[in-house]
Amino acid sequence: MKNIIAYCGIICNECPVFRATKNNDYNEKEKLANEYSSDKYKVNIDDINCTGCHKESEVVFKFCKECEIRLCGIDNELENCGQCNSYPCSKLDKPFENSTKNKEVLDKIKEEAT
Repeated sequence: MKNIIAYCGIICNECPVFRATKNNDYNEKEKLANEYSSDKYKVNIDDINCTGCHKESEVVFKFCKECEIRLCGIDNELENCGQCNSYPCSKLDKPFENSTKNKEVLDKIKEEAT
């Protein structure tokens, strides 16, 4: 299966939510729902469903559905932010802070596009 690259550079195929959905793993979904929940933000088992962060996706994880980066990419008709003329922008600061791999993935896409 070809890697699905999220707008922010996450490789969806490596995401635990994507894998739990793909494997229909109820126990893993339950574990992730508990792990991702907080007093201020409740994640239910039913929220742990995703087929990848792209506009054609039938099911998108709760966090990603609300993501300003994803919504911007869809509005600009992009597959991911590496294809954007404004790349990189400040919307990507947090994902890049969380994982340098995200930036590496998008930098490579940007480089291949130019």
